[in-house]
Amino acid sequence: MTKLCYLFILFMIYSFIGYLVEIINCSIIERKIVLNRGFFLGPYLPIYGISCLLMGTFLLKYKNDFFTVFIMSAFICTTVEFITSYVMEKIFKARWWDYSDHRFNLEGRVCLFNAFLFGLGGLAFVYLVNPFVTNFLNSLNPSTIRIIGIILIIIFLADAIITIRTLCQVKIETIKFKSKDITLEVTKLIRDELKKKREIRHNFFIRHMLNAFPKIKVNDYNNPLSRLKRYNQKLKKK
Repeated sequence: MTKLCYLFILFMIYSFIGYLVEIINCSIIERKIVLNRGFFLGPYLPIYGISCLLMGTFLLKYKNDFFTVFIMSAFICTTVEFITSYVMEKIFKARWWDYSDHRFNLEGRVCLFNAFLFGLGGLAFVYLVNPFVTNFLNSLNPSTIRIIGIILIIIFLADAIITIRTLCQVKIETIKFKSKDITLEVTKLIRDELKKKREIRHNFFIRHMLNAFPKIKVNDYNNPLSRLKRYNQKLKKK
């Protein structure tokens, strides 16, 4: 149990660090403060946590070889990003990020520039971040590790249930929409499926997704998430 909690704390710490990295990066690109990033409601990005755990498992034995660490970090993180993009698109029928406008991209899911950044991030992880984090956790006693780990697991599972349930409800309702005239259907969707809210700005969960992934591409034009995104854009214009 202690080992599981230890690994989950590492996962959450690295997911939070990844969240901060995304906020800084997006804020610089957008030239404004961007706080909403990620699939979940909490301030963490599991894709970073998973990547860091994998790097911690496979790369530490190569820490004397900078080039190997760089290449393997780029490969591991890029692979995780590609798989995550593919799985999420298959489940929710939506492309959550797209690098089609980047050179040397693969199906718009990953690109060479990001792979380079992942390589640099891997170097920082292996030689700076991971030693500091693991030394800190190793200084804690097992009971503290278990308590913190259990609390984080409960928080994460609650977040996952709320988020995935919300998105699955949106997906399930897709089959009900056949008309190409979407105005009335969007209004009805917001009222019926999002707890009788009149406007999308009043729904925290869907608005969080649209803010976190402003460039989301939905495959199905009739997908409610696509409808909600277009409706949200109309509200912003007004």
